[in-house]
Amino acid sequence: MTQIALNELTALVTRAFENAGANPAMAASAANALVDADAQGLASHGVSRTPLYCAHLKNGRTDGKAQAKVAREKGGACLVDAAAGMAYPACALAVEEGIRRAKEHGVSFVGVTNSNHFGAAALHLRAAAKAGMVALAFGNSPAAIAPWGGQTPLFGTNPIAAVFPRKQGNPLMVDLSLSQVARGKIMVAAQKGESIPEGWAIDADGNPTTDAKAGLSGSMAPAGGVKGAMLALVVELMCCALTGAAFGFEADSFFSDEGNQPRIGQAFLIIDPEALAGREMYLDRVETLIMKMLEDDGVRLPGARRFALEETAQDQGVEIPDALFEKIQALAKV
Repeated sequence: MTQIALNELTALVTRAFENAGANPAMAASAANALVDADAQGLASHGVSRTPLYCAHLKNGRTDGKAQAKVAREKGGACLVDAAAGMAYPACALAVEEGIRRAKEHGVSFVGVTNSNHFGAAALHLRAAAKAGMVALAFGNSPAAIAPWGGQTPLFGTNPIAAVFPRKQGNPLMVDLSLSQVARGKIMVAAQKGESIPEGWAIDADGNPTTDAKAGLSGSMAPAGGVKGAMLALVVELMCCALTGAAFGFEADSFFSDEGNQPRIGQAFLIIDPEALAGREMYLDRVETLIMKMLEDDGVRLPGARRFALEETAQDQGVEIPDALFEKIQALAKV
């Protein structure tokens, strides 16, 4: 493993994206997001994505020259067009617009269309929490989950995230996807020739399977069974029907170097507590619930582990596999 400081890793990944064709602002935005994910212990959404993102830029799956912009707007709602570029600048613009509109209207809803993989969903909401806003994020992704009772994957794993600011310290941070497990776990099992636990996936005929390869050719099992499948449908409609983005079944896999431009969607709901019970009442109510939760030993507040890891990473850097580090260096041409 290679230990590297966060700023050094960010500079390397930024250079790799620029070499692959991303404009400087896009490259920096994406690199910061990936390194932030690694700092919080989310390696699957961290710099491990760098080679794949670079391939997408080089193969035209991502437009490195794209400039995100507000395409439509009405009061507290607006639509940001990512223009087939990387998702990170578009999502940053969406949250910025959402904060501004929530301050004016009390609540805002911002959709992102023609977008791409947006990484760890909750990280996009940190600016909203810093501004004292409650915020939720939703995103769709290439098809991995079948509608309940069906066999053919149509919905993505469709993450949902939320942040709730507190009086002091880090916000509560909830971040989850709607599949029973990450698709990457099944991919690793297939590569190693290992079986998977029953309940992770179904095969192409709709039957539960412990065969990882059969699971990959079938469908991911939704978290919570029918409830997870319904939530995946809700996210798909929020992120695509409202924004005009591509549904999961219309987007080629993120894990392939070649394919179409995904043009998927994201959505951000941002709420100003001052518009409702008031900021102080909101903050008091949050702390009342947290104190009650912590009366039971073993309760861990959502996001606490991620923030603790990040604090350590800021001092000590992060570890990444040697082979990955060498790939990133090659892509950065250093």
